[in-house]
Amino acid sequence: MLKTFRNDLFLRAFTDERLPRPPLWLMRQAGRYLPEYRATRARATSFMDFCRSPALCAEVVLQPLERFALDAAILFSDILTIPDAMGLGLSFEAGEGPRFAHPLRDEAAIAALSAPPLERLRYVFDALDECRRALTREGVQRVPLIGFAGSPFTLACYMIDGGGSGDEFIHTRRLMHMRPDLFARVLAVNTEAVSQYLLAQAEHGADALMLFDSWGGMLAPSAYRHHSLATMERVVAAIRARHPALPIIVFSKGAGASLAATAGIGAAAVGVDWHTDLADARAAAGPAITLQGNFDPALMATDETSIRRAVAAAWAGFDPGYRYIANLGHGITPEASPERVAELVAAVAELGRSAAAPEAI
Repeated sequence: MLKTFRNDLFLRAFTDERLPRPPLWLMRQAGRYLPEYRATRARATSFMDFCRSPALCAEVVLQPLERFALDAAILFSDILTIPDAMGLGLSFEAGEGPRFAHPLRDEAAIAALSAPPLERLRYVFDALDECRRALTREGVQRVPLIGFAGSPFTLACYMIDGGGSGDEFIHTRRLMHMRPDLFARVLAVNTEAVSQYLLAQAEHGADALMLFDSWGGMLAPSAYRHHSLATMERVVAAIRARHPALPIIVFSKGAGASLAATAGIGAAAVGVDWHTDLADARAAAGPAITLQGNFDPALMATDETSIRRAVAAAWAGFDPGYRYIANLGHGITPEASPERVAELVAAVAELGRSAAAPEAI
């Protein structure tokens, strides 16, 4: 059934239509920088209990939309739900981030690995359903809702190292070099699991899907293309086979040197981090790909003058009215100020409207 949106600007950015201003949403827009998020989070005994509550997930998805004129919502969940469902024992320690009780450190553990039954991830799909209901009034959805997953490579980093380790992931890289056969198996299982997971999100009404490849950019370009990009290409192909018109965004932090290759895997959009100029990204990706990004998240702890200057600089030599979605170059941080976010929203609307005006063509 064809959906009706009150605001469909985000979806129109995946077409060749020239937009009156660029759509804007923020990675991690429902997060700790918002006091109302912190109040809701306090009602759950743990972060995973929070994620397993469809009502709480829908509540926090709406919070940034009530504060800011954003053009998309994103499912509230975590990229590590898949390895948790595989039985690796996910927990979140205060001040330490995610930890797995059973990391993949030996051949037997990797041989036993398999894509989890989707029923173990039912709470994610229930949250997606609840978010859609919360966004819809009288049959009209407020804004599009984005579903997401971690990339197969990024999930492997956490699964093998047992948690976050900055940009090192020494156990992952050691296995990749010493036992490429075992590493390939982890990636193959993850690719199957991520494909199934995102397909299920599409069937539960996600209006777009995003692959977060947080750690592929730590690899050399050739290794990135082999270990990370190739697996994402297979995920994109699996989704395309069943949902050919569904927009898919691929975001690989730190992989700007491979942006042309990333743009060639069949996704509708490529996320750009703050290390790469948008004009250079457009030249590498070509005119048929939507770009998303790429303001430095640190701007959200500065001032209005800095924000407006950075927005104008980001669009120097770049057309924000064509196949472009404004966003940060990575997730918003807990140190961000809601007031600065409001100023970014205002600057994107004002400067974007001016830059996208017909006389600017």
